[in-house]
Amino acid sequence: MGKSKAHAGAKTCGFVALLGAPNAGKSTLLNTLIGAKIAIVSAKVQTTRTIVRGVVAEGQAQLIFVDTPGIFPPKRRLERAMVARAWQGAGDADIIVLLIDSGRSTKGRLDADSRAIIDGLKKGGRRAVLALNKIDLVPREGLLEIAERLGQEGIFSDIFMISASKGDGVADLRKHLASALPEGPWLYPEDQLSDMSERLIAAEMTREQLFRQLHQELPYALTVETDDWEQFRDGSVKISQTIYVQRPSQKAIVLGKNGARVKSVGGAARKTLEESLGHRVHLFLFVKVRERWIDDPERYAPWNLDFNA
Repeated sequence: MGKSKAHAGAKTCGFVALLGAPNAGKSTLLNTLIGAKIAIVSAKVQTTRTIVRGVVAEGQAQLIFVDTPGIFPPKRRLERAMVARAWQGAGDADIIVLLIDSGRSTKGRLDADSRAIIDGLKKGGRRAVLALNKIDLVPREGLLEIAERLGQEGIFSDIFMISASKGDGVADLRKHLASALPEGPWLYPEDQLSDMSERLIAAEMTREQLFRQLHQELPYALTVETDDWEQFRDGSVKISQTIYVQRPSQKAIVLGKNGARVKSVGGAARKTLEESLGHRVHLFLFVKVRERWIDDPERYAPWNLDFNA
């Protein structure tokens, strides 16, 4: 880590990067570790597009968890930027947690993406804490075999078996990570859960519903931006957002027959936002065609992605 351990009673603070292949469960784990919905989650891979930081206290320790995009062989500009951001998050972290979907590891053999991540960590001389996720889907004998195989890689300081969705083993993982942080002042106020702006969180909540409600390919061809945020005296807020797609045919799908699809997306996103913000939300969604938004540097700025990665 490069920093000394804390003496008893001293405050500690550090960054913990959650690394893994697409759909390993990093965002679900982040939300469970924090105890609040910070990162969006869907069954589709590559949902997370940028680094999402979640903050939680564990005794005298402040853990800053860094949820990173899934690491995979990128083909397009956006994918290259996402993967580069993930490795950057790992490089800046005090501790790395490698999350592996144990259900994708058969007879102790890793999936190709996880294998590549381990090789990348070895190349960079980094050690990590291993978290075998989704243990409820694999027989105990299989889990032990996976753990034994991975323990032989020589880069894991500790191995935890968890279920991010059910919370099994997560508290033990959090306590262990807190005990390993370097001494230092807390970087965020005690009651702050994330460093993401409310505008970006709102856009992500809407994008989450688009991922959940649209067919396989279309969510990857769109993005969401919060255009306007107006707070009222009664505490309610009016949020206006634009959903950008690449083709008119995609716009028709997002809108749905007589606007039914975008209305459903908006209703679900509004409910999630109200739960997150704690007050009433008036959400207005607009769908626009911007054929080459994926090649527009301005679209990458809100996510802090390197357009030229």
